[in-house]
Amino acid sequence: MADITYQTQYRDEFIAAFEARATLLRETVTTEAVIKGNQAVFLVVGSGGETAKTRGANGLIPARSDDGTQNTVLLSEWHDLVRKTGFNIFASQGNQRQIMQMTSMGVMNRKVDDQIITVLNTGTVTVGAASATPTVSLFQNGRVKLSNASVPWDSNISFVCQPSVLAFLEQAPEFSNAEYVEVKPMAGSDQNPSWRDKPMAYRWRNCLIIEHPNLPGKATASEKSFLFHKTAAGHAANSGGISTAVGYNDEQDYTYARTSCFMNALLLQNAGVVVFTTDGTVYG
Repeated sequence: MADITYQTQYRDEFIAAFEARATLLRETVTTEAVIKGNQAVFLVVGSGGETAKTRGANGLIPARSDDGTQNTVLLSEWHDLVRKTGFNIFASQGNQRQIMQMTSMGVMNRKVDDQIITVLNTGTVTVGAASATPTVSLFQNGRVKLSNASVPWDSNISFVCQPSVLAFLEQAPEFSNAEYVEVKPMAGSDQNPSWRDKPMAYRWRNCLIIEHPNLPGKATASEKSFLFHKTAAGHAANSGGISTAVGYNDEQDYTYARTSCFMNALLLQNAGVVVFTTDGTVYG
Protein backbone atom coordinates (compact mmCIF):
# COMPACT_ATOMS: atom_id res chain seq x y z
CA MET A 1 0.00 0.00 0.00
CA ALA A 2 1.35 3.43 -0.91
CA ASP A 3 0.06 5.04 2.30
CA ILE A 4 2.02 2.69 4.59
CA THR A 5 5.61 3.39 5.70
CA TYR A 6 7.32 0.36 7.15
CA GLN A 7 9.85 0.48 9.96
CA THR A 8 12.88 -1.77 10.35
CA GLN A 9 13.66 -2.94 13.86
CA TYR A 10 17.30 -3.81 14.66
CA ARG A 11 17.97 -6.04 17.64
CA ASP A 12 20.38 -4.25 19.97
CA GLU A 13 21.96 -7.44 21.35
CA PHE A 14 24.32 -9.27 19.03
CA ILE A 15 24.37 -13.00 18.26
CA ALA A 16 27.79 -14.64 18.32
CA ALA A 17 28.80 -16.37 15.09
CA PHE A 18 29.64 -20.06 15.17
CA GLU A 19 33.37 -20.36 15.86
CA ALA A 20 35.62 -21.81 18.54
CA ARG A 21 36.26 -19.17 21.21
CA ALA A 22 37.82 -21.22 24.04
CA THR A 23 40.87 -23.44 24.16
CA LEU A 24 39.89 -27.07 24.64
CA LEU A 25 43.37 -28.53 24.73
CA ARG A 26 45.73 -26.52 26.93
CA GLU A 27 44.73 -28.41 30.08
CA THR A 28 45.35 -31.74 28.34
CA VAL A 29 49.11 -31.11 27.96
CA THR A 30 51.93 -30.17 30.32
CA THR A 31 52.05 -26.39 30.72
CA GLU A 32 54.84 -24.09 31.79
CA ALA A 33 54.69 -20.41 32.75
CA VAL A 34 57.76 -18.49 31.58
CA ILE A 35 58.68 -15.61 33.87
CA LYS A 36 61.44 -14.16 31.68
CA GLY A 37 63.17 -15.09 28.42
CA ASN A 38 62.25 -16.49 25.05
CA GLN A 39 62.77 -20.19 25.83
CA ALA A 40 61.26 -22.83 28.06
CA VAL A 41 62.96 -26.13 28.86
CA PHE A 42 60.99 -29.27 29.72
CA LEU A 43 63.04 -32.02 31.38
CA VAL A 44 62.02 -35.61 30.60
CA VAL A 45 63.79 -38.18 32.79
CA GLY A 46 63.72 -41.93 33.23
CA SER A 47 65.91 -44.92 33.96
CA GLY A 48 66.42 -45.70 30.28
CA GLY A 49 64.64 -49.02 30.66
CA GLU A 50 67.16 -50.38 33.16
CA THR A 51 66.47 -53.50 35.21
CA ALA A 52 67.42 -54.25 38.78
CA LYS A 53 70.84 -55.87 39.27
CA THR A 54 72.41 -57.98 41.96
CA ARG A 55 75.78 -57.31 43.54
CA GLY A 56 78.80 -57.86 41.40
CA ALA A 57 81.56 -60.41 42.05
CA ASN A 58 83.44 -57.67 43.89
CA GLY A 59 80.57 -57.29 46.36
CA LEU A 60 79.55 -53.86 45.05
CA ILE A 61 76.19 -52.78 43.67
CA PRO A 62 76.60 -51.58 40.06
CA ALA A 63 75.83 -47.86 39.74
CA ARG A 64 74.12 -46.19 36.82
CA SER A 65 73.05 -42.74 35.65
CA ASP A 66 69.52 -41.54 34.96
CA ASP A 67 68.48 -40.88 31.38
CA GLY A 68 67.46 -37.24 31.00
CA THR A 69 66.49 -35.16 27.98
CA GLN A 70 66.05 -31.40 28.02
CA ASN A 71 63.45 -30.28 25.50
CA THR A 72 63.60 -26.61 24.55
CA VAL A 73 60.78 -24.65 23.00
CA LEU A 74 61.23 -21.16 21.57
CA LEU A 75 58.44 -18.76 22.41
CA SER A 76 56.99 -16.52 19.73
CA GLU A 77 54.79 -13.48 20.14
CA TRP A 78 51.23 -13.67 18.90
CA HIS A 79 48.70 -10.86 18.70
CA ASP A 80 45.24 -10.04 17.51
CA LEU A 81 44.19 -6.41 17.13
CA VAL A 82 40.76 -5.18 16.13
CA ARG A 83 40.03 -1.48 15.67
CA LYS A 84 36.85 0.48 14.99
CA THR A 85 36.25 4.19 14.59
CA GLY A 86 34.00 6.12 16.89
CA PHE A 87 31.51 6.69 14.10
CA ASN A 88 31.35 3.00 13.22
CA ILE A 89 30.72 2.10 16.85
CA PHE A 90 28.05 4.79 17.09
CA ALA A 91 26.34 3.82 13.84
CA SER A 92 26.57 0.04 14.17
CA GLN A 93 24.14 -2.45 15.62
CA GLY A 94 25.03 -4.14 18.92
CA ASN A 95 27.71 -3.53 21.54
CA GLN A 96 30.73 -3.16 19.27
CA ARG A 97 33.25 -2.86 22.11
CA GLN A 98 32.08 -6.13 23.64
CA ILE A 99 32.15 -7.75 20.20
CA MET A 100 35.78 -6.69 19.68
CA GLN A 101 36.87 -8.16 23.01
CA MET A 102 35.00 -11.42 22.47
CA THR A 103 36.30 -12.05 18.96
CA SER A 104 39.88 -11.10 19.81
CA MET A 105 40.01 -13.49 22.75
CA GLY A 106 38.58 -16.23 20.55
CA VAL A 107 41.33 -15.71 17.96
CA MET A 108 44.05 -16.14 20.59
CA ASN A 109 42.47 -19.20 22.21
CA ARG A 110 42.22 -20.87 18.80
CA LYS A 111 45.94 -20.20 18.31
CA VAL A 112 46.70 -22.08 21.54
CA ASP A 113 44.86 -25.14 20.25
CA ASP A 114 46.42 -24.80 16.79
CA GLN A 115 49.91 -24.94 18.31
CA ILE A 116 49.10 -28.05 20.34
CA ILE A 117 47.42 -29.78 17.40
CA THR A 118 50.43 -29.02 15.19
CA VAL A 119 52.87 -30.80 17.51
CA LEU A 120 50.50 -33.73 18.13
CA ASN A 121 50.32 -34.19 14.36
CA THR A 122 54.10 -34.72 14.25
CA GLY A 123 53.72 -37.98 16.19
CA THR A 124 54.94 -41.02 14.30
CA VAL A 125 52.97 -43.75 16.14
CA THR A 126 49.92 -44.29 13.97
CA VAL A 127 46.80 -46.42 13.60
CA GLY A 128 44.16 -46.52 10.90
CA ALA A 129 44.51 -45.33 7.33
CA ALA A 130 42.73 -43.26 4.73
CA SER A 131 39.13 -44.49 4.31
CA ALA A 132 39.28 -46.47 7.59
CA THR A 133 36.07 -46.55 9.64
CA PRO A 134 36.39 -45.40 13.27
CA THR A 135 35.59 -48.29 15.60
CA VAL A 136 36.09 -49.30 19.21
CA SER A 137 38.63 -51.84 17.93
CA LEU A 138 40.65 -49.05 16.32
CA PHE A 139 40.57 -47.10 19.58
CA GLN A 140 41.78 -50.20 21.41
CA ASN A 141 44.60 -50.52 18.88
CA GLY A 142 45.78 -47.06 19.86
CA ARG A 143 45.37 -47.84 23.55
CA VAL A 144 47.53 -50.94 23.21
CA LYS A 145 50.24 -48.95 21.43
CA LEU A 146 50.41 -46.58 24.39
CA SER A 147 50.43 -49.43 26.91
CA ASN A 148 53.16 -51.26 24.98
CA ALA A 149 55.26 -48.11 25.29
CA SER A 150 54.76 -48.15 29.10
CA VAL A 151 52.53 -45.07 28.96
CA PRO A 152 50.40 -45.23 32.12
CA TRP A 153 46.68 -45.49 31.44
CA ASP A 154 45.82 -43.05 34.19
CA SER A 155 43.53 -40.05 34.41
CA ASN A 156 45.87 -38.02 32.17
CA ILE A 157 44.92 -39.66 28.87
CA SER A 158 42.96 -37.62 26.32
CA PHE A 159 41.39 -38.57 23.01
CA VAL A 160 40.95 -35.48 20.86
CA CYS A 161 38.82 -36.60 17.97
CA GLN A 162 36.99 -35.49 14.88
CA PRO A 163 33.20 -35.02 15.13
CA SER A 164 32.72 -37.95 12.74
CA VAL A 165 34.83 -40.24 14.94
CA LEU A 166 32.58 -39.53 17.89
CA ALA A 167 29.54 -40.10 15.69
CA PHE A 168 30.77 -43.61 14.91
CA LEU A 169 31.81 -44.44 18.47
CA GLU A 170 28.51 -43.37 19.97
CA GLN A 171 26.84 -46.12 17.96
CA ALA A 172 28.98 -48.81 19.62
CA PRO A 173 27.40 -50.60 22.61
CA GLU A 174 30.71 -50.47 24.50
CA PHE A 175 30.75 -46.72 24.22
CA SER A 176 27.38 -46.26 25.91
CA ASN A 177 27.76 -49.04 28.47
CA ALA A 178 27.58 -47.68 32.01
CA GLU A 179 30.44 -49.98 32.99
CA TYR A 180 32.78 -47.89 30.83
CA VAL A 181 31.28 -44.39 30.95
CA GLU A 182 32.15 -42.14 33.89
CA VAL A 183 30.63 -38.88 32.67
CA LYS A 184 27.59 -39.43 30.50
CA PRO A 185 27.16 -37.19 27.45
CA MET A 186 23.40 -36.97 27.18
CA ALA A 187 22.21 -36.36 30.73
CA GLY A 188 23.70 -34.80 33.80
CA SER A 189 23.53 -32.57 36.83
CA ASP A 190 25.91 -30.34 38.76
CA GLN A 191 27.77 -33.45 39.87
CA ASN A 192 27.67 -35.08 36.43
CA PRO A 193 28.29 -32.48 33.67
CA SER A 194 26.35 -32.84 30.45
CA TRP A 195 26.89 -31.36 27.01
CA ARG A 196 23.91 -29.08 27.31
CA ASP A 197 25.83 -26.05 28.59
CA LYS A 198 29.45 -27.19 28.82
CA PRO A 199 32.28 -28.01 26.40
CA MET A 200 31.80 -31.26 24.52
CA ALA A 201 33.96 -33.51 26.66
CA TYR A 202 33.31 -36.54 28.80
CA ARG A 203 35.17 -39.58 30.12
CA TRP A 204 35.04 -43.08 28.71
CA ARG A 205 37.24 -45.92 29.93
CA ASN A 206 39.15 -43.43 32.09
CA CYS A 207 39.96 -41.37 29.00
CA LEU A 208 38.89 -37.76 28.43
CA ILE A 209 37.02 -37.61 25.12
CA ILE A 210 37.13 -34.19 23.43
CA GLU A 211 35.41 -33.49 20.14
CA HIS A 212 37.37 -30.76 18.37
CA PRO A 213 36.18 -28.82 15.30
CA ASN A 214 39.61 -27.82 13.98
CA LEU A 215 41.62 -31.02 13.60
CA PRO A 216 43.59 -31.79 10.40
CA GLY A 217 41.73 -33.29 7.45
CA LYS A 218 38.25 -32.54 8.77
CA ALA A 219 35.45 -34.02 6.63
CA THR A 220 37.90 -35.83 4.33
CA ALA A 221 38.85 -39.48 3.90
CA SER A 222 42.03 -38.82 5.93
CA GLU A 223 40.88 -37.18 9.13
CA LYS A 224 43.36 -37.01 12.04
CA SER A 225 42.54 -37.60 15.69
CA PHE A 226 44.95 -37.97 18.62
CA LEU A 227 45.18 -40.23 21.66
CA PHE A 228 47.87 -38.98 24.02
CA HIS A 229 49.16 -38.65 27.57
CA LYS A 230 49.42 -35.25 29.22
CA THR A 231 53.20 -35.53 29.52
CA ALA A 232 53.65 -36.31 25.82
CA ALA A 233 53.33 -32.65 24.79
CA GLY A 234 54.04 -29.31 26.41
CA HIS A 235 52.81 -25.78 25.99
CA ALA A 236 54.74 -22.81 27.35
CA ALA A 237 53.50 -19.24 27.66
CA ASN A 238 54.48 -16.06 29.46
CA SER A 239 53.57 -16.16 33.11
CA GLY A 240 50.72 -13.69 32.71
CA GLY A 241 49.07 -15.80 30.03
CA ILE A 242 46.94 -14.08 27.45
CA SER A 243 46.97 -10.32 28.04
CA THR A 244 44.08 -8.14 26.95
CA ALA A 245 44.07 -4.42 26.27
CA VAL A 246 41.12 -2.20 25.47
CA GLY A 247 41.60 1.47 24.79
CA TYR A 248 40.55 4.62 23.01
CA ASN A 249 42.62 6.95 20.84
CA ASP A 250 41.26 10.45 21.42
CA GLU A 251 43.20 12.07 18.58
CA GLN A 252 42.06 9.63 15.89
CA ASP A 253 38.73 8.72 17.52
CA TYR A 254 38.99 4.95 17.39
CA THR A 255 38.59 2.18 19.93
CA TYR A 256 40.73 -0.93 19.88
CA ALA A 257 40.86 -4.35 21.55
CA ARG A 258 44.07 -6.35 21.54
CA THR A 259 45.04 -9.77 22.89
CA SER A 260 48.66 -10.90 23.07
CA CYS A 261 50.57 -13.93 24.26
CA PHE A 262 54.15 -15.24 24.03
CA MET A 263 53.81 -18.98 23.61
CA ASN A 264 54.61 -22.18 21.74
CA ALA A 265 54.15 -25.93 21.99
CA LEU A 266 56.43 -28.93 21.50
CA LEU A 267 56.34 -32.72 21.46
CA LEU A 268 58.03 -34.12 24.57
CA GLN A 269 57.61 -37.87 24.16
CA ASN A 270 56.71 -39.29 20.79
CA ALA A 271 55.71 -42.66 22.27
CA GLY A 272 52.94 -40.96 24.22
CA VAL A 273 50.98 -39.84 21.14
CA VAL A 274 49.00 -42.06 18.77
CA VAL A 275 47.77 -40.45 15.54
CA PHE A 276 44.49 -41.85 14.20
CA THR A 277 43.69 -41.61 10.49
CA THR A 278 40.05 -42.30 9.61
CA ASP A 279 37.41 -41.57 7.01
CA GLY A 280 35.09 -38.69 7.83
CA THR A 281 33.27 -38.39 4.54
CA VAL A 282 30.28 -40.44 5.66
CA TYR A 283 29.20 -37.70 8.08
CA GLY A 284 31.37 -34.82 6.89
